[in-house]
Formats: sequence, structure tokens, C-alpha cells
Amino acid sequence: MATNNNQALTRPVPPHGLFAAFIALAFGGLFIGTGEFVSMSLLPDLASTMNISIPDAGSYISAYALGVVIGAPALAILAARWPRRVLLIALLVLFSAGYALSAAAWSHQSLLIGRFIGGLPHGAYYGVACLVAASLVADNKKAQAAGYVMAGLAAANVIGVPVATWIGQHLGWRATFWTLTFSGFITVALFMYFIPEIQPDSKASPRSELKGLTRPLVWLTLATAAIGFGGMFAVYSYITPTLTEVTGLELNDVPMVLALWGTGMVCGNIIGGRMADQNLIRTIFIIMIWNLVSLALFALLASSVIGTLITLFMIGCGFALVPALQVRLMEVAGDAQTLAAALNHSAFNISNAIGASFGGLSIAYGFGWASTGWVASVLAILGLLLMAFSMIYQNYQTARGQQEIAQNEL
Repeated sequence: MATNNNQALTRPVPPHGLFAAFIALAFGGLFIGTGEFVSMSLLPDLASTMNISIPDAGSYISAYALGVVIGAPALAILAARWPRRVLLIALLVLFSAGYALSAAAWSHQSLLIGRFIGGLPHGAYYGVACLVAASLVADNKKAQAAGYVMAGLAAANVIGVPVATWIGQHLGWRATFWTLTFSGFITVALFMYFIPEIQPDSKASPRSELKGLTRPLVWLTLATAAIGFGGMFAVYSYITPTLTEVTGLELNDVPMVLALWGTGMVCGNIIGGRMADQNLIRTIFIIMIWNLVSLALFALLASSVIGTLITLFMIGCGFALVPALQVRLMEVAGDAQTLAAALNHSAFNISNAIGASFGGLSIAYGFGWASTGWVASVLAILGLLLMAFSMIYQNYQTARGQQEIAQNEL
């Protein structure tokens, strides 16, 4: 009881309540997630304006992803000593700058640069926002707090992307990017009002953050995320042609189906956080098995409308793994909290590339659109094996450390 009281006394106190702080952090995640996903809906318009082909316009998505992969570790290391509210505000200002440049882009190259800059704060934002949320609650509620933040990213698929796409279709893609620019500044105002001042760990430094990369468990957890989530992205990357060619839905039905997927993501993040706070490792394994079953069922039931709707909601719920793995990284990263949290989202972007690549190969070799479910199942199994190996390694290291202590006492 005394320990809990001491923790409560040292935790930052949000000036207008914990719920308001979570909502502000989730709003940031909503806008950043919307910016990432809406570009896929706007590709034809972007290609037309810049006088390039739609496949060439795909480079805007690649530029954003490159910004995420580079920005997550670089910004986390460089800003290791920054107060966390200041860092979050700086990341959102960078986000707005990238989208302002994108909205005002006068050439293909300038739009590429804008998309790259817009991607730089992505991973660092989600990582730092989860750390901030976790710092506001007791240790036994950290995963739940991270889940609320990541629910903002999930909500982007349900609310943000449809609204941003509508703006792009009726007012032009530049209007969408200007809307996201101003959304970033609105979120900055929310942070200044709802998020307390939070100092970084006194031990934090670029050197201590980099030192975290020497921990094998950090890499094993990141690999688990990159491979384990690859299955979901193998299905998601080709979901539109699968729904129209295999399930038999009309193209106009696809947004509603994707909203169902996104609803599953929101539910999964919230429920997964609660589960992980009860028993983190058990929750990770339960969710990974859930994902394996869901992905295999998708492959089997893709020709059934009802079966597809049920399995896609189940797959969306599988994003319950996000807050669980986020807290797992917090546990194994030592002093490299900011870097590890940010790298988790670089791992998710790598999983996107892995899933899309292997799913595409399966389709290219003639196995059909629904075969992405089987590819996804294989990736889910590999993720499970990586997680199992990381636990074996951790138990071995723990036993070895205890043995050394016992020998030193003799």
C-alpha cells in the first residue's frame, strides 16, 4: 500500500483529468493515422495533378513509410532529454509542417518531400504518447493507457479516413492536407491545456537510448511485431479486390466493411490493454493464437459474405496485440524507453511491407486473392515462434543470473 501511495504522489497529474488527457493523446493518434491511410484513397487524384501514373504515385506512400522508419529512431535519440509534452508538441508541429508542404506542393518532388517530412514524427509520436499515458497511471494500468492512445490510430480507419476522403473527393486533395495541417495545431492546443509537464527519466540520454539496442529481448520483441503483424497486413493490403472478386461485394460496400475492421481495431486496443494489465505474457500468446485462427478462417470463409464480415472484425480485434507489445518493450528496454517505444511503430511499418510483399507474391503465383489469409497464417505462426523463443531466452537469462548470484554468495 505504501508503494502504491508513493507511486501516486510521484505521478504527473493532468490539469483537467485523466480521461481528458487520454482523449487529447488519442486525437493526435487519430490525425496522424488519418494522414497515413488517406493517401491510399487519394492516389488517383494525386497522380492526375502531378501528371504521373497511379503506380508512380505509390511513391508518396513509400516516402511516408521511409520517413516513419528513419524518424522514429532518429527523433527518439536526439530528443531523449526533452520534456515529453514539449517533445509531443514538437512532433505535431513537424507533422503540420509536412502536411502544409504537401498541400502547397508544386511538383512531384516537392510532394515527395512533404510526405517524407509528414512521416518523420509518426513512430516517435505514438511511442512517446504511449509513454506519457503510461506515466499518468499506476503500473498495473500501463497497457490499458497505451491501448487508449492506440485506439486513436484505430479510429482513423473508422472516422478519420472516411471524412478526409470525402473532403478530398469534394474539395480536392489539397484541402485534405490543409485540414490535417490545422488538425495538428489544434492538437497542440489540446496538449497545452490537458497534458501536464512531464520530465524525461533523469538517466535518459542519446547514449542510454542507443545502449538499449544491445538488449537481445528488445530485438526479439521488435521482430515479433514485424513478423507477427505481417499477417494482418498481408490481408489488409489486398482486401478490396478480395472483397469484390472473391466475396462478391460491390465496390461501394468496401468502405463499410473497412469501417467494421476499424471498429474491431478500436475494441481490440481497449480490451487488449485491460487484458495485458492482468497478465502481459499470457495475453500476448492468447492474442497471437486468436490472430492465427482469425486469419486462417478468413482464407476458408472469404467466399461467404457473413463469414468474411465476422473474420474481418476478428482480425481487427487482433490489434489488441499493439498495447501488449508496447508494454512488453517498456519492460525489456531498460533506460531506452523512448527509442524502444518509437521503434515499435517502425516495426509495424516493416510488417506492412513484409505482409504486402508476401501476399502479393502469393497472388502473382496464381494462388488467388484469398490465399493472403494462408500467407498471413504462416506469418502469424512465425510470430508465435519468435515470442516463444524470446520467453525461453528470458527464462534462461534469469536462471543464469540467479545461478551467478548464488555462486557469489558461497
